[in-house]
Order: sequence, then structure tokens, then C-alpha cells
Amino acid sequence: MFGADVTCGNRCAVGSIHGGRLGISQKSRPDVLGNTRRSVVSASDRLLGSPLRNLVLGVLYMLVVMALAIGAYVKAGWKFADALYMVIVTVYTVGYGETMPVDTPLLRVITISTIVLGCTGMIYLTGALVQFITLNQINQIFGIKRMSTQIDRLRNHVIVCGFGRIGGMLAQGLQAGGADFVILEPADGPVAVARSLGYLCLQADATDETALQAAGIDHARTLATVLSNDAANVFITLSARSLNPNLEIIARGELPSTESKLLQAGANKVVLPTHIGAERIAEMILYQETARFIRGSERMKDFEKVLLSLGLDIQVVVAAPKSPAIGKTIETIEQQGNGAFFVVQINRRDGQAVTRPEPSTVIADGDGLVLVGRGGQAKAIGSLFEAGGRGAFRVSAR
Repeated sequence: MFGADVTCGNRCAVGSIHGGRLGISQKSRPDVLGNTRRSVVSASDRLLGSPLRNLVLGVLYMLVVMALAIGAYVKAGWKFADALYMVIVTVYTVGYGETMPVDTPLLRVITISTIVLGCTGMIYLTGALVQFITLNQINQIFGIKRMSTQIDRLRNHVIVCGFGRIGGMLAQGLQAGGADFVILEPADGPVAVARSLGYLCLQADATDETALQAAGIDHARTLATVLSNDAANVFITLSARSLNPNLEIIARGELPSTESKLLQAGANKVVLPTHIGAERIAEMILYQETARFIRGSERMKDFEKVLLSLGLDIQVVVAAPKSPAIGKTIETIEQQGNGAFFVVQINRRDGQAVTRPEPSTVIADGDGLVLVGRGGQAKAIGSLFEAGGRGAFRVSAR
């Protein structure tokens, strides 16, 4: 047996010598590091998981001891109320006095056992409670500090104001796209959900400039305010624009009349979810072929993402009756748009889909056109496709 140990020791020693230094062999190093890492993780789990477990065990222990002591006193001839009072003043070490005389050996054994087991259990329970409260507070403090440190290191990130239905979907999309972002949300429930998903989330009101500064607005690239309250979105837009003039601000609006207010407050883009949803439904009903063309495959969705990364939008517009585009060729309207867009497909009123239309193709009343253009082309589109060419035609960037 000793010989085997020596042989093994010699082999290990020889395998460990490299370049004149004694160390861990390359073959055994991953095992040693892996075991060390697993030991540290296991110890951490035991340390962080023990307070709650100790607290529960302490409560159960005290309930069992008190129930047994009360039952023993009642068995010895005491009333339940007297037994309960005696057990409570004993385990809590108050010692007001005995309501019933402890003058028999059995009662003395019960009392001594209650004192020893009950007081020991109460000390254990108190320690577990203190440990539970202290570690929770420490974890919370260090968690907030670690989050603040991570936010301070962010550059060119996105600030999301509000973690409701739209805010949650937005955060999911940003995470899938690999973008750095910070969420500002005042409510406890959404904050807990956001943090459980691993998002950087500050529990603060985005209408407060201090909260925006804590989210790193000075170094942010984009701010998206997606609250359901239009007044709050306008106020956040004003505050954000004053704090960072170069910030790109995307604001949500519920009422159509809010769009102009958000733009005047400093928003670069305004999203009207209700309008976009209605437009999407109308597109699916009236122009099914066009809808399938845009969103019919994962390849088209990936292509749409590439367009967005290049600052381009793909969208559907309708040539309204008596609009300037009626009767004109595609080449003519593209020239009148000054290069703001180009047409990639026409969906005729009778259901015919014309892909890659020729420049000489004439636009008819009610045609649905798939356009690819730069951001901010709404004015050019509105002047050509709206009846009378009045105003800007609202389109949804997709």
C-alpha cells in the first residue's frame, strides 16, 4: 500500500514539474479549479440559504416545545389557560410568578424541561431572526450598490421609462438585440418582476430629474418614455431634453392630440400604439398579400431589422382618392419625394400584387404601396398620398 502511494506521488511530482517550477499539472488543474469553484458556490448557497431555513426550524421547534409543555401541565391537572400562561412566561424568561403551585416532582420536571428547552429554543430563534433580517438588508444594500455601479459604467445605453405592458415588451426586445438599457419604474410589483428577469431597474419616478440622472441620462443614447399617462410622457420628454440636448427621445402617446405636444417638448419620434394597431389590422384585412410580403417569413423580419439598423423603415401606405399620386408613375412620385422613399411593391385593389414594379407603372386609386424610406419621410408621403395633399400622413415604423 505504501509502495502504491509513493509511486503515485512520484508520478504526480514528475507531471507537475514544468520549466523548473513545481506546480499543478495541466491535466489536474481544471479538476482542482472546478472543485474549488463548486466548493465556494456550495458554501455561498449554504450561507445565503440558511437564515430562512434556521428561522423556520426555530419557529417549528418552539411550537413543538410549547405544545408539549402545555399538554404536560394539563395532564398534571392544570387548566389550559394556566398552562398556556406558565409556558409563555417561562420560555420568554419574564418570570412574573407561578399561577399554580409547582409542588410535586412531576411539575418540577415539567417546569425545568420547559425552562431548558424553551429558553434554548428562544435564543436560537432570536439569533435566526436577527441573521435573517441582517443578511436581507446587507444583500439589498449591496444589490443596489452593485446595480448603481453597473449603471454608472454604461455608455450609449437606452433608458426605458415605465415597465408596463409596452415597457416589458420593449425591454424584452432590447435584451434580445443585445442593447444595454436601464428601466425607471416607481411601483414595487413591476420593479420586482424586472429585477427577477435580470434587468437593470431603478425604483424611481422618471418625472424626477434626479431619477433620470441616476439612470445615466448624460451618457445615454436613447430615452423611451412609454407610460400610459400622456402628461407624464410630455413632462419626461421636457426634462430629458433639457438634461441632454443630444439625446434621441422616443415617446408614447395615447391620444392623437398628444403627438404635437410631444414633438414640441423635444421628442424625436412619437409612437401611437392605438393608431399603429388599427393600421396593422386594416392592412391585414385589405392587403393580405402585402402583409404576407412584409411579415410572411423570418427572413423578411431579419431584413426589416437590417433596414432599421440603417435608419430605414418599411411600411404600407394607401393612395387615397383624389391624392396627387393618382395617375402618376412610380418614377414620378419617387422624384417628387426627393429620394425620401422608393416603392418595392404595389397591391392592387383587385388583389393583384405587383412585386418589383417597373418605373412606368401607374398608381391607381386605392392601391396599397410598400415603401422603403428614411426616417422623417412622413411629410413627403402625406403630400403625395393624402387626399388633397394636406398634412402629414401618419405611418407606423415597423
